[in-house]
Amino acid sequence: MAITTAIMVPHPPLIIPAVGGGRQKEIQKTIDAYEEAAGELCRHKPETIVLISPHQIMYADYFHISPGEGAQGDFSQFGAGEEKFKVSYDTAFVDKLCRLAEAHNLPAGTLGEQERRLDHGTMVPLYFINKYLKDYKLVRIGLSGLPLTKHYELGECIKEAAEELGINTAIVASGDLSHRLKEDGPYGFQKEGPWYDRRIMEVMGTGSFSELFEFSEDFCQSAGECGHRSFTIMSGALDKTAVEARQLSYEGPFGVGYGVCVYKISGEDNSRNFKEQYVEKEREKTARLREQEDAYVRLARKTVEEYVREGKKPDVPKELPQEMYGQRAGVFVSIKKNGRLRGCIGTIQAMQESIAEEIIENAISASTKDPRFPRIEPEELDELTISVDVLGDTEDIASKDELDVKRYGVIVTKGYRRGLLLPNLEGVDTVEEQISIAKQKAGIGDDEEVMLQRFQVVRHF
Repeated sequence: MAITTAIMVPHPPLIIPAVGGGRQKEIQKTIDAYEEAAGELCRHKPETIVLISPHQIMYADYFHISPGEGAQGDFSQFGAGEEKFKVSYDTAFVDKLCRLAEAHNLPAGTLGEQERRLDHGTMVPLYFINKYLKDYKLVRIGLSGLPLTKHYELGECIKEAAEELGINTAIVASGDLSHRLKEDGPYGFQKEGPWYDRRIMEVMGTGSFSELFEFSEDFCQSAGECGHRSFTIMSGALDKTAVEARQLSYEGPFGVGYGVCVYKISGEDNSRNFKEQYVEKEREKTARLREQEDAYVRLARKTVEEYVREGKKPDVPKELPQEMYGQRAGVFVSIKKNGRLRGCIGTIQAMQESIAEEIIENAISASTKDPRFPRIEPEELDELTISVDVLGDTEDIASKDELDVKRYGVIVTKGYRRGLLLPNLEGVDTVEEQISIAKQKAGIGDDEEVMLQRFQVVRHF
């Protein structure tokens, strides 16, 4: 036995009658679909349910798997303390999963538990499942800030654990969709909200899991989504598996999207190796980009590769364009992996004797010294895309009206605190957003007055 069924479900507490107090009737289609999905899951009589919740403990670089024999919880936080839950964890499954994650060099395990009590992202699905099934054990898993490919890999480990243990296993991907569907919703309205929901329901409703990797981090953040990483872990658990996907419902009356889908397992299908396909496609894309890189980016890449592999700073090459030797300027080197930022370090003003030397120094820093990220490892080098921004002179401006997010970068200064944001960045659409992010980087409060400067850049890809 292995994974026999999977469902994608939302987790609005008000769907529970004792919490909703009648408002749950406004999402009756979701309730009906939930009942059907839970009934379908329980029809397979799983011994173990692996439940992935966005409201479980979440770390930036680690997947938390709940430890111990079990846990309890209730809806007292939502005014319904009488709705209580008690679960027993499948300790053998957890142990096997942790060992497999370690073997696959995946940062996942039972360390770092901060709250033992069950979260509502876990309890809402169990409310419906417990109507049909009582005798099961639970494996409870949280998300992380790691790339989507790592979430998919965790799903692959879940599949491997179920197969090695021979346990009849069901997967529950708990997650709401966009929280930005309406002005009077919990997070207001963003145009990306409805776009996200339409697209994710097409993807999940047809089982086209490869497309999950095509949602950029900035787009997901703007949409205010909740469950994308849950769905990606579930997809990894269904890797190389023939799946019949069925969308049961979609609603969003409260400004939050609720989608319900079920997945019938019908055997193996090696063509559904979605992460492998995505990684290969990204490598081919990176290879094509490398062929088109100009001298600025080629120097940055040469520096990163030599320093990461050998710990050696390269000498300035002799075949560069003359302006790279004779001119001085501030330079930013930005490194991305699979579309996500992997490192970015730069200088506002020239610190070296030439642009070439500036690139070399900042490429080393971006790949090994950006405090937001671990050092780049040799095995990552073929997956990196690099850009180099050469900064023009800065000029003081009187107000934000003299800024343009596409044309100008911004520098904000308050005393000794100084923050910079480059122009024309994905997901930064307004001057207000540009200034706010620059302030955050400098540790300046949103309400604090700052001195503004602007600059232009020449961006090299």
